[in-house]
Amino acid sequence: MRILIASVALCFAALFTGTQADAAASGKFFDHASKKWVSYGSAHHGKSPIKRKQVRYNGSYGPNTIVISTKDRRLYHIRGNGTAMVYGVGVGRQGFQWSGTHRITRKAEWPSWTPPKVMIERERRKGRNLPSFMKGGPNNPLGARAMYIGSTIYRIHGSNEPWTIGSAVSSGCIRMANEDVIHLYDNVNVGTKVIVLR
Repeated sequence: MRILIASVALCFAALFTGTQADAAASGKFFDHASKKWVSYGSAHHGKSPIKRKQVRYNGSYGPNTIVISTKDRRLYHIRGNGTAMVYGVGVGRQGFQWSGTHRITRKAEWPSWTPPKVMIERERRKGRNLPSFMKGGPNNPLGARAMYIGSTIYRIHGSNEPWTIGSAVSSGCIRMANEDVIHLYDNVNVGTKVIVLR
């Protein structure tokens, strides 16, 4: 009888582990709030809780400008046809907010991550050890794409935690869901002006 119970338990554990692996491979995560497996979308953990939308725009910023409102937690890509594309973003948490005008100096697909020394030291004091380098991929915190902002240590980048979009959670970077960062990445070039407002 004990052998039968142990066999059933092992089968159940293997089935559950297989379910987790299958879900992870298909771009799903277990949402503890709803107690259901939820799909991120097709872009490797990509769907944002804030749907991007095109809006009419006749403001003072010129075409092909990115304007980020950290207060509203929105990124506006101003287009040249009287419209702007609006995306939900995650922004710097308390003590990590900033503002300024820069340009995109580099773009990268599935970027690697080298945490700044100051971040490594800060996290170490909290008892958390960050890697000095992490190869790009679906598990990388920078997500599917990154656009580097001027000579700052900040980026507009994707995220493998799309549920954080719309929150003040980062160490200063502008965080987007992977589906959205891919969409923005495909529509801007190196040299695009980036205005960060508080």
